[in-house]
Amino acid sequence: MRVREAIRVENLHYRYPDGTYALKGVSLCVGEGESVAIVGPNGAGKTTLLLHFNGILRGSGKVFVFGEEVTSRNLLAVRKLVGLVFQDPDDQLFMPTVLEDVAFGPLNLGLSQEEAVKRAINALEMVGMSYAANKSPHQLSFGERKRVAIATVLAMEPKVLVLDEPTANLDPRSRRQLLSLLRRLEVTKIVATHDLDAALFLCDKAILMDDGQIVAIGETREIFSDEALMEAHGLEVPPSILALQSRSD
Repeated sequence: MRVREAIRVENLHYRYPDGTYALKGVSLCVGEGESVAIVGPNGAGKTTLLLHFNGILRGSGKVFVFGEEVTSRNLLAVRKLVGLVFQDPDDQLFMPTVLEDVAFGPLNLGLSQEEAVKRAINALEMVGMSYAANKSPHQLSFGERKRVAIATVLAMEPKVLVLDEPTANLDPRSRRQLLSLLRRLEVTKIVATHDLDAALFLCDKAILMDDGQIVAIGETREIFSDEALMEAHGLEVPPSILALQSRSD
């Protein structure tokens, strides 16, 4: 059975106002239900690409979400479908309490106060943060704020969850808890990360970017095991694969 396309990008180019070319003809497809890692060195264009998936940035080329081209006329509808979690949770948390932060998105969708709060409570339960509902986000640890930031997106009930460096700056326990949470979520996931072991844990498919272009797409373990490919693009074979290779030698 053919998998429905969740995200399709066709010949996407993007140049920042300072003249920096961040994307140079990117084309890709992510199927509904897939978990896809986007990896590459700093400056590869990963975050810039993510910001096109729900129309925060608009370059030349085309982006489709479930078959509909992203345009200025349908941005609200697109953002209901594609939820973006930024690298820094403080970019998403600004209300006096956690519950108000998580209910903010549903309220902006036009839901009633009762329904928005219901969604917020459910999203906080999903990420294991119900106990913090009435706390200020600034009273929480970085890892807790990460989970609340994810809850703010889950409360919108998106069909695609896009995450930028979800494990960055987390201690080992918080990282492990977050990865377990993300793996359980039954939505299409697109994860940009430098944490290649996390990408292996979460994603069956990987897209390798460098200098604004896609240089490889394929099965995550196969790409990450290619030492020459990884070295050529500023990456290293992750420790978990090296450990397996050592045991098999």
